[in-house]
Amino acid sequence: MLDKAQQIARDGVKAALEAGATAADAVYSDNHALSVSWRQGKLESLESSQSSDLALRVLYGKRQVVVSSTDHKKESLEDMARRAVAMARLAPEDPYCGLADPSQLARDFPSLEMADAYDLNPEVLMSRARQAEESAMSVEGVSLCDSTGAGGGVSHVEFANSAGFEGAYRQTHYGVSAAVLAGQGTLMQQDYDYQTKVFQEDLEGASMTGLRAGQRAVAALNARRMKTSKTSVVFAPRVARSLVGIFAGAINGSTVARGVSFLKDKLGQPVFPKEITLIDDPLLRRGLRSRLFDGEGLAVQKRVIADQGVLQTWLLDLSAARQLGMESTGHAARGGSGVPYPSPTNLYVQAGDASPDALIKDIRSGFYVTELMGDGVNGVTGDFSQAARGFWIEGGQIAFPVHEMTVAGNLKDMFACLRAADDLVFRYGLNAPTLRVDGMVVAGT
Repeated sequence: MLDKAQQIARDGVKAALEAGATAADAVYSDNHALSVSWRQGKLESLESSQSSDLALRVLYGKRQVVVSSTDHKKESLEDMARRAVAMARLAPEDPYCGLADPSQLARDFPSLEMADAYDLNPEVLMSRARQAEESAMSVEGVSLCDSTGAGGGVSHVEFANSAGFEGAYRQTHYGVSAAVLAGQGTLMQQDYDYQTKVFQEDLEGASMTGLRAGQRAVAALNARRMKTSKTSVVFAPRVARSLVGIFAGAINGSTVARGVSFLKDKLGQPVFPKEITLIDDPLLRRGLRSRLFDGEGLAVQKRVIADQGVLQTWLLDLSAARQLGMESTGHAARGGSGVPYPSPTNLYVQAGDASPDALIKDIRSGFYVTELMGDGVNGVTGDFSQAARGFWIEGGQIAFPVHEMTVAGNLKDMFACLRAADDLVFRYGLNAPTLRVDGMVVAGT
């Protein structure tokens, strides 16, 4: 498969150059996926998909376009390349576009265990989905398992450019999910759980996914609304990761170059307490976002993004780096039909020293958030306001469920007083332990 991908990518680049492009790169991807959905003891859906696509970026001086096609015959690629070059001649100039210098290109590719043998069949997936549902329904108080699912996929990717770079990788992923309802009528509560792994053998038993979803839904029953107050807010790991995502957006080099980030003037300055360190690691073994090279063929490396609270770097691709007068950090990502853009890989907050219980022990009255809803983040000002639910903290302990609440603050202030627990687990692409923020506005009744 990789040999075929390599030839298609090469043919795309060659066709672009022969059509008059001054430079070109190509990303060929071949993807297979299989998934099932299970509901009320029956198979609801079984889906299998296969796709292959070539995304060709054509540069004509300082003008560029990206085109894509699922037809990879040589004559079709040549026709696509001619049309792309004609489009590029008319495209607006972009003084910051262009391929990497050959000296920047990745040469050594470590073994990151990005894929297993990919042995999947519908019976295995149906068994996992059924186990998740049965486990969820075994929880007392669960009234309905809305749906469970299981699936997996494999991708083969080849990247080539006219500067002489060629790189390829194979990547697998597997997952199990469950969505559960507890209670009756208007008092019903819904919750969920899911897991995703690169290697099939790393999946927990599917029953654990259903069990956690069921327990979370039941725990949310009889939720209350609390009076508006200013207090400490503790974010459970599955929502704490959203703060990591917001931070990643604020240090995205493209955003910084446009001057629309609330952290645009903070490079080299403290943005977190000295106890907080953030790391981005594209070389994480079996990491969900691990990669051998970035979307422009550059070498990647583990980087400390914030060291003891001090912001060390932006996330940069070549274009953003040129705009800011800096060097790319190897964070370029590629979509199927777009130009490269900066994006984090396995970004996480390092674990702190205190347990989650110790983190909330001195909170007389506060909010433990398990779910955030809506889009209430202003990336320019840092203002943050989102609907939330979870549990109320009283006397340093989680006391009872609450819902229909809003948490609000400014992200600069939130980051400046962030505290981390010791329960970091790598479950997602962006990860964080339990995080505490003091002095937030919690709005309810």
